[in-house]
Amino acid sequence: MKILIVEDEKPAIDKLENLLLKYDDEIEIVGVCKSVDQTVSWINNKDNHADLIFLDIQLTDGLSFEVFQRTEVNTPVIFITAYNEYALQAFKVNSIDYLLKPLNYDDLYKSMEKIKVLRENLPANKERIHYDELSRVLLQMNKTYKYRFLVKVGDHIKSIKAESISLFYAEGRTVFILTNKQNKYIIDYTLEELEKNLDPDIFFRPNRSFIVNINAIKDVVMYSNSRLLIVLTDDFEKEIIVSREKVVQLKTWFEGLK
Repeated sequence: MKILIVEDEKPAIDKLENLLLKYDDEIEIVGVCKSVDQTVSWINNKDNHADLIFLDIQLTDGLSFEVFQRTEVNTPVIFITAYNEYALQAFKVNSIDYLLKPLNYDDLYKSMEKIKVLRENLPANKERIHYDELSRVLLQMNKTYKYRFLVKVGDHIKSIKAESISLFYAEGRTVFILTNKQNKYIIDYTLEELEKNLDPDIFFRPNRSFIVNINAIKDVVMYSNSRLLIVLTDDFEKEIIVSREKVVQLKTWFEGLK
């Protein structure tokens, strides 16, 4: 396994290296970065590759969360810090664990074993997943989705649960939500923004104008030119037609396959 260490204290670096080699003497330390800038540069270098990153949170030039804002991190991460107040923020990115200093072997051992269990038990095409697949799965596991939306009703603000929304749809530049009680509201989001922030197990975008809740679907029927028509449980005045390029995706989503 190739590991990148991001830590700005030499004693902490040496201790982590010793603990890692104690766990597995075939581990290779492929890089050591001491700042946000160095870490971003290392990750952006296409010649560099790591299977796992040990990332201290407080570095010489700021918090390491800045790394995720400045570049795309497609590698599983184990955070190390002397403070516990960053735990929630840490698990919003592709992190496996959050270890508190002073680091000890038992905690490191458990984190490394967690990686092993994830690799052995999360399927990818019925084979063991590789580290890049592990990163993708972790991102999906740690991803948080919007579960409430604010809408204006006259001079009032109302909170609508995502689970109670049957449909999001656009008319020109205006986006509406339709609830399962047939209430209609304007919402201050684009469909592109909604698609990124809604749970993909529940919501699907069949074409450019609609995002539909699976629990609001009454039927899916064949339509002209190899397309599909989505029929909602409640009456809706517009036809929701699945575009040709989304037909296969719709079938996979509707069947509950990843």
